[in-house]
Amino acid sequence: MILTKTTLSKSSILAKNLSVLTLLIWSKLSVFCLDVAKFLSGSKIFIAFLCLPTSTAFSQEKQLANVVWTSQSVNSSESMPVGGGDIGLNLWVEKGEVYLYLSRSGTFDENNTLLKLGRVKLKFSPNPFDGKTFKQELILKDGYAQVFGVNGNLDTQIKVWVDVFNPIIHLDIKSNQNISTEASFESWRFEDRITKGKENNQNSYKWAPQGIVKTFKDEVSYKNNAIQFYHQNKAETVFDVAVKQQGLVDRKEELYNPLNNLIIGGTMMGDNLLAAGNYEGKYLNTPFKAWTLKSKKPSRTTNISIILNSAKAESIQEWEKGLSIKKDNQKASIKWWNDYWKRSFINISSRDEAANQSSKNYQLFRYMLGCNAFGNYPTKFNGGLFTYDPHLTDTALKYTPDFRNWGGGTHTAQNQRLVYWPMLKSGDFEMMKPQFDFYSNLLKNAEIRTQASWGHNGASFTEQLENFGLPNPAEYGWKRPADFNKGMEYNAWLEYEWDTVLEFCMMILETERYGGANIEKYLPLIESALTFFKEHYTYLAKQRGAKALDANGHLVLYPGSGAETYKMAYNSTSTIAALKTVLERLILYPKLSVEQKSHWQEMLKTIPPISFREFNGHATISPAKLWERINNTESPQLYPVYPWGIYGIGKPGLDTAINTFKYDTDVLKFRSHVGWKQDNIFAARLGLTAEAAKLTTAKLKDSGRRFPAFWGPGFDWVPDHNWGGSGMIGLQEMLMQTDGKSIYLFPAWPKDWDVHFKLHAPYKTTVEGTLKDGKLVDLKVLPESRKADVINKMLE
Repeated sequence: MILTKTTLSKSSILAKNLSVLTLLIWSKLSVFCLDVAKFLSGSKIFIAFLCLPTSTAFSQEKQLANVVWTSQSVNSSESMPVGGGDIGLNLWVEKGEVYLYLSRSGTFDENNTLLKLGRVKLKFSPNPFDGKTFKQELILKDGYAQVFGVNGNLDTQIKVWVDVFNPIIHLDIKSNQNISTEASFESWRFEDRITKGKENNQNSYKWAPQGIVKTFKDEVSYKNNAIQFYHQNKAETVFDVAVKQQGLVDRKEELYNPLNNLIIGGTMMGDNLLAAGNYEGKYLNTPFKAWTLKSKKPSRTTNISIILNSAKAESIQEWEKGLSIKKDNQKASIKWWNDYWKRSFINISSRDEAANQSSKNYQLFRYMLGCNAFGNYPTKFNGGLFTYDPHLTDTALKYTPDFRNWGGGTHTAQNQRLVYWPMLKSGDFEMMKPQFDFYSNLLKNAEIRTQASWGHNGASFTEQLENFGLPNPAEYGWKRPADFNKGMEYNAWLEYEWDTVLEFCMMILETERYGGANIEKYLPLIESALTFFKEHYTYLAKQRGAKALDANGHLVLYPGSGAETYKMAYNSTSTIAALKTVLERLILYPKLSVEQKSHWQEMLKTIPPISFREFNGHATISPAKLWERINNTESPQLYPVYPWGIYGIGKPGLDTAINTFKYDTDVLKFRSHVGWKQDNIFAARLGLTAEAAKLTTAKLKDSGRRFPAFWGPGFDWVPDHNWGGSGMIGLQEMLMQTDGKSIYLFPAWPKDWDVHFKLHAPYKTTVEGTLKDGKLVDLKVLPESRKADVINKMLE
């Protein structure tokens, strides 16, 4: 590993000097080092040398290992993520030509496909990328990428960066000689395309389209030596289909509709570039048409800007007003990324290469999350902003680059939560806002749905939730019994699964506790989500008999669901733990009125207790009091451990929770590190160091794809963001856990994993420390008064 880090360190210095000589030296050194590594790989002495830390002093800047490639990519699956603000790019160089996929949060079409905006190709004459020396580097500290090419006496650098504060992509090209540049915008949406079969998994129709489904064409044209491209949603969208399907036509005008009048797209332009005509082609399986800009005359520098705009507008003229060029502000963008890395980090230096890999990939995935810091929509669990041609993930899926499994505007709450929970300990509170606003914006629709279906109050949020707050139409079910309640999904996996919204409610409450965030705008969401459970289960009980509560004065949570796994459940443990914990935290919120606090205290008294069962004489947490069948492979009996923290280190009943992890036959059968599985998190929360290390390093190991953090598809898609999120959470929980004001350090941390870390804790607290040879050699806690709350578990 040290050989790689040394090489990367040299590369970061050499990146500042673009001369032919230095690039050639760098390339030769890399090849030499790799040859030495291969030759001596059997030597135990050499391996030990490689694993020794380069320096006894930790530095976050030194530990940010850039991703460096010295050969071009075969195809888009070997792309590198670059982004900022809410824009994500897939950058790769293939056969001497530079490519970028353009993605942005919230770019939904009529069918709720999350469309890519297009593909950009750069071509040069003479071509610096036809030579033998090549380098592509993701410079993490500053949040941008560079591509270098040397061909004879010609050397060229392309800096690819996104303005964090404005939706503009910059491609800055510099050469030591005059070259001609061709910048082409390639679109596969040059005509209407009928989507059939599994391709509809990219939209909200999935396996149950009602008639022909089309992805409608974009409009692309030259405009004043720029290329303008946009997709304007038609008047009728899947929103209208779902509203009609679910019996809400009479309330339609009241409902929030994010797809109506939405126009997405942008414009591409450059200095010294003129319109140069069109060409056609095919990339992998997908035909495209291209619009090209070409240098008016050869030059040493060319700066290309791609300005994006996503807006609701009555006309294209109105939308075009959002395409104004704003002043470049790369210094501000770089500062944002610099501050981002200083805010939080986990840097491991160990003889265990799996541990080092986990640290590196933790950072790379956090970079990908940072690319949607300011989006209007949350980062999707099924690929985020960095999906690529689906054929390269599954050879049977010969679809366009717009494809991702499990939908674009459809949000699967059990998966989404794992993308956002780690942002608390990393202190990335501002990045959680898009996810919180997602639910807040849908609150009225969810309340209208409840009233229309059952006649009571409260917001009912389903598990497969559209970006307009209604159940996914396919999951809701088209072939339903005539008298089946219209509020219910006719779906064996999703029926009665209402409780995941409470995890997002808890995240909101935690941002107030962690960072002092003003959460008043979200209080109606939290209170309405809780109200639904109180009113709905009272309503259901009264449908069955004369009493609303059981003999102990508790709600009867039936029918319910333990995640997607334990179905038709009676008093699901995950629901009980969620209601109890959110209510307890809400009651502590200082801005509640006396009446509000009293109301929620009364509801808290009605939450039933958690149930238990035995395995070979060992008491364990039961997933519910009773259930009828098992549909999936989750372990919600351990949700009281994580995320709800009812059981854990320093708390009563820890032995029972450990028994559940060790002896529950379902838990053992379902255990895995793949995708959204959270067994690594359970192990960490229970203080099971060996198990936590094994499962977390399995999660955070290199993906097997060229970019190490492009995990998946797992159960979802590539790159699998709930895979990365659960890996992040596991590493954080191994390192630091909190309970009230107590801060536990190293509760499940191997003694031989040297680490320098900075994490966030409740009450506006940051904890930075260095563990060396199993000893905490440096600790900085702010505010200093919180240092008294730190408990070093490594000493026990």
